[in-house]
Amino acid sequence: MTDTRSRPRTGPEGRAAASARTATDASEKRRRRTGKFFLYAAMSVFAVIFLFPLVFMFVSSLKPDAQILQDIDSPMAFLPVGDISLDNYFGVFDRVPVAQFLFNSVLVTVLTVGLGLIVNSMAGFALSRLAWRGRFVVLAIIIATLIVPFETIAVPMVYWVAQLPTLVIEGGVLKYDFGWLNTYEVQIVPFIANAFSIFLFTQYFSTIPKSLDEAARIDGAGWFTIYRRIIVPLSGPAFATVAILTFLPAWNQYLWPLMVVQREELRPVMVGMQYFFQLNTAWGEVMAYTSLITLPVLIVFLVFQRAFVSSIAASGVKG
Repeated sequence: MTDTRSRPRTGPEGRAAASARTATDASEKRRRRTGKFFLYAAMSVFAVIFLFPLVFMFVSSLKPDAQILQDIDSPMAFLPVGDISLDNYFGVFDRVPVAQFLFNSVLVTVLTVGLGLIVNSMAGFALSRLAWRGRFVVLAIIIATLIVPFETIAVPMVYWVAQLPTLVIEGGVLKYDFGWLNTYEVQIVPFIANAFSIFLFTQYFSTIPKSLDEAARIDGAGWFTIYRRIIVPLSGPAFATVAILTFLPAWNQYLWPLMVVQREELRPVMVGMQYFFQLNTAWGEVMAYTSLITLPVLIVFLVFQRAFVSSIAASGVKG
């Protein structure tokens, strides 16, 4: 007997079935193209909405105050036309020590983010990979601290940092003293450990198969070796996400530095905003200053955006 079950239809029925499949495929392609069109259109609209403030800020930084107020009610506010110059940027550098403020913010932010990645990832590793009694209680307490607003603990923190011991150099002599006010460490140390970062690391590390730990332990690896050589290389998206989420509040700090730093040479860029609102507000210089301090944030996001939006689908076990 001849098996004809797998033979293609060649008669009128076969041609009709092929035509139906072709029509169905074409209809499906049209629906996909239509769906993509509306999706991209919606994304473009949202992108324009979110870009409007940035475009207005940058364009206004190139205009004199009179023209900014004149164009505010028209589309000209978003176009670099009229009396365009860099005078506002020169005025910013004349009014405030921008370079010093930028250096302070970069230093504080880089150290806060770098030390935070190390400390919080280690804490997340201990909570997710090590088996010890009470770790879930500790994690619950850490998560519970997220509901406490910073403003409620700011004043007690000021009191405690004023009592902390420190080493100072006076006249070339190293001396023991008390108080962290008007220092870099008071802007860095209180924000290294972060409850949300610990939670993110704990959740991400929990998705990595523990069979990797067991195999490494059999080969004689210690827990720190497992953390450094296995967990960290597999957790790029988590580190990038935490880096961005830590960078933004560290860069945007205003209330805390305003409370604990009185010396101008130690102030970050956000505190420098108050220099422009003391007497007559120069809106062009305000826009120029905000453009300067926004640029590092945009650069950091562009560098880490791919890892930031990537899904947590990486797995250390193949096959």
